Amino acid sequence: MPNFIDFIIHIDSHLITIVNQYGNATYLILFAIIFIETGAVIMPFLPGDSLLFAASALAANPKYNLNIWLFFTLFLLACLSGDSINFCIGHFIGKGLSNHSLFGRLINKDSLEKAEAFFEKYGAMAIILARFMPIIRTFAPFSAAGSGFAYRRFIRFSFTGCLLWVALCCTCGYFFGNLPFVQEHFSIIVLGIIVVSLIPAVVGFIRSKITTTEE
Repeated sequence: MPNFIDFIIHIDSHLITIVNQYGNATYLILFAIIFIETGAVIMPFLPGDSLLFAASALAANPKYNLNIWLFFTLFLLACLSGDSINFCIGHFIGKGLSNHSLFGRLINKDSLEKAEAFFEKYGAMAIILARFMPIIRTFAPFSAAGSGFAYRRFIRFSFTGCLLWVALCCTCGYFFGNLPFVQEHFSIIVLGIIVVSLIPAVVGFIRSKITTTEE
C-alpha cells in the first residue's frame, strides 16, 4: 500500500522511470491501467485523471519522444472499452453479484433498484458526469447495466463523457504540466486533482445521508 500511494503522489517520477525502462511499451502499460481502472469493477483505486495529466506533460517534453495524439487515442479507447466491459459485467452477472457474500455488501438488490431510478431520472448527465469522478466512474457502467439501461444509449453518452474527460486531462497536462511552478509542486497538484474530482461524490454522499435521515 505505501508503494501504491507513493506511485500516485509521485506519478510523474514513476512515469519517467517507466518510459526509460520500457520505451514504446509505455503506451500499452498506460492503456492497460486506464482500461482496468474502468473495466475491472473491483479496481476503482487505480490512477485516472492524474495519470492522463502526467503522461501528457511528458509527451510535451521532446526528450521523452512520446506522441500526445497516440496517448489521446489510446486513453480514449481504454476508457471506452473499459466502460463497455464493465457494462457487460453488470448486464450479465450484476444481479448475481448482489447475492454474493463479498460483492453483495457493495452491490445489492436495493442498490440496483436505486441505480435504476437514478438513471431513469438523470440519464445522459449521470453517465457523462460520472466519468469525471474517481471510483464513481468505475461503478457507473455496472450500475447502468443493472438498472436496465440500453447499451446503445449508454455507449453514446459514455463516448461523450470519455471524450471530454480525455480531452480535458490531456490538454491541461500537455500545456501546463511542464510549467516551472507545476513541476516544482507536482505532487501537491496531483493531490489537488484527486481532491477536486472527489468533491461531487462526497457532496452526493452527504446529501443522500441527510435525505435518508430526514425520511
